This record gives sequence, structure tokens and C-alpha cells, in this order.
Amino acid sequence: MTAVTTQVAPSQSERFTAAVIKEFSSNNGAVTITPFQKKLCQNYFIKIDQTLKDAEKKRLAKSPDVRDALSLSWENVNMSKLAVDVIAFSSVELDPTQPNHINMIPYKNTANNKYDMGFVIGYRGMELKAKKYGLEVPTDVVVELVYSNDTFKQYKKDRNNEVESYDFIITDNFNRGEVVGGFWYHEFEDFPTKNKLKVFSLKDIEKRKPKYASVEFWGGEKDKWVFDPGTGKNKKEGKEKIEGWSEEMYLKTISRNAFNAITIDSKKIDDNYLAIIQKESEMKDAIVQNEVIANANKSSLDFDEAEVVEDEVKQISETIPTPVPEEQEIMQPEFEEAQQPAEEGPKF
Repeated sequence: MTAVTTQVAPSQSERFTAAVIKEFSSNNGAVTITPFQKKLCQNYFIKIDQTLKDAEKKRLAKSPDVRDALSLSWENVNMSKLAVDVIAFSSVELDPTQPNHINMIPYKNTANNKYDMGFVIGYRGMELKAKKYGLEVPTDVVVELVYSNDTFKQYKKDRNNEVESYDFIITDNFNRGEVVGGFWYHEFEDFPTKNKLKVFSLKDIEKRKPKYASVEFWGGEKDKWVFDPGTGKNKKEGKEKIEGWSEEMYLKTISRNAFNAITIDSKKIDDNYLAIIQKESEMKDAIVQNEVIANANKSSLDFDEAEVVEDEVKQISETIPTPVPEEQEIMQPEFEEAQQPAEEGPKF
């Protein structure tokens, strides 16, 4: 009796990965990717697919007179650029389905009437990049906030003290007071004389606050809008205080600084690293010249991504949804849903 072999059709994410490799190879020569990088490419499809769907919902919600005529769909994505970007970022093992690794923002390229995908690296992504390309990578990176009821003292390196260090004592776990500052510490287990401590006052942290930071993240006051039945429109009625997530923003601001402080080893720099640097520069230029789809990743915009993007574009800070802590962000169902076969999807 002959066994019947059932051929399983490749999923959309698998077809996307194949399309990325084909597109990249046609313009840049043959490329070989690892099984893990192949999996990451599929994750990029999942995240970008959901980002496009969210952005398209937002586009359709606008009135026709202000709505961009170009739909946010796969056929309108600049695939040649996307292929290069996905290969580069996946090579550094940045996973868009993991919190604080990397996020994508579509923006319209008026030169070719296509949507390019901007890539924003989170602080965990910066950590991975630093560990892969760093000249002297610390054994451990400690990042902490210091509160008014804590005890903190730093010990600078001098002729009497070979190792830079600190004392940090939390005197009351449940009443630490107000944030007064923070610090990061690079620890080298085998070479403790290389240990480095950087201390931030609260003023130092807030100095790094983006110019157009959203109060939903950093806290503060914003205009209060209420519905006016007489006019059928919303009208401004004073101010309202927003608590925000300032402590999380402070901590992540210090984290970004800690990983940015790790010197890159020029001997480790490869084509993928150079591509990432180029893409980051391209995105900043494109944001200035093109319309950014501000609510593209409305359902999953993280603290880091909001911070970076708001620093570049004012309109994003005006439309960011109220965030929730990472522990409460249940993103997996969205990814699983995106993987389900659909009647219509991208033609890869």
C-alpha cells in the first residue's frame, strides 16, 4: 500500500522570508542565513504585518478629505529596502516580537510613492548590539534609580582606590521616597580596575527627556477635551494631570546611556552593522522629509520606541495611546492571529 504524502503549503511568514532572501540576493549578491535568523525574519513579517494593519485602520478612520490615498498594505511597501533592513537587523539577533528589542514605523516615501519601514532600536536591542560589536564588553551592567530614602555613595577611582565602586542600600522597600537620581555600573569580573560608574541626578535624567515627550509616558499636564453636545465637537476645557510612567522612562533613559557608552570595536564592524547605522540615519532624514504614520504601532508601542520617535516628530506625541507596563502587554495573541491563514494576504 502506497503512503500518501501531503504537501504543506508554506505560511505567509515563510513566503516572506523567501521573498526577503530573493530580493536581497538580486540586488546585493547571494546571502546565507542561519536557521535562527530565518526564524527572526518570520518574526519581522508577523510584526510588520500587524503594524500595517493597525496603521491602515487609523488611515481609514480619518475623514476622506485628509486621508492619504495610499493604503498601508504589503503591495505598497518598498520591498527592496525592507529586504536589506530585515537581513541587517536580524543578523544582530534583534527580535521584534520581544519587548524593547526593535520596533517598526512605516512612513511614506514621496519619491517612489511607497511606504518604507523605519526601525527603532529599544534599549534591549542596544544591549545586544553592544555585546556583539563592543570593544570591551562588561561582564554585567547594573542600572538603578536612587530614591530619597535610599543610601547611596560612590567611590571614585584614585590613588587610594583602585576599583571604582559604590554603596547602595534600600533602607525601606515600601517607602523609598521620591526619585532623586540614578546610576549605571559597568562591571568587569576579570578586570575590576576597568569597572566604571556613572551617576545621574534627576536633573541629568530629565535633561535627556525628548523635546516633545508625551505626558502619557513622562507624566505631567495636558489639555483636557470634553464633548460639547451643542456643537457636536470636542472642546478644550482646562488641564488634566497625567501620572504617566516616569520611573520606567528614567530607568530606560539610563539604560540607553549605559549601552551607548560601550565603545564599538572597529575590527568587529561588518556590513550588517554599517547597514544598521545607515538605516538609523536614513530614518531620521526621512522623518523630517516625509509624513510619519504616527499611530502605526499603536497597540504595541513601547516606552523606548515612544521616546525615540517623539524626539523626532511632534505629531506622534499628540496621538500616543496611554501606555501600560510591559508585564501587562500581552502581545502574543496578536502574533498568533497574524500567523493564521487568511483568504487575502501579501502576495509573496
